[in-house]
Amino acid sequence: MTEKNKAVAYWKENIKYVIILLAIWFLVSFGAGIMFKDALDKIKIGGFKLGFWFAQQGSMYVFVILIFVYIRLMNKLDKKYGYDD
Repeated sequence: MTEKNKAVAYWKENIKYVIILLAIWFLVSFGAGIMFKDALDKIKIGGFKLGFWFAQQGSMYVFVILIFVYIRLMNKLDKKYGYDD
């Protein structure tokens, strides 16, 4: 595999990870906080409705978790393509 082919494959896989993680964040923030709010409001956490919790706190927590997931994925990707120097 040439250096250029390796770089192209690396960035394709990187973009795939970014799109997947952003889709998860979108589903959690927009889906749970807005679209499915009424269904989730039937469940309560600490006295607050779950739909409200996702809109106010949950999407931020998921975003922080996704940052750590992205770091882990990128470390594996760097090792796979030899960019972990």
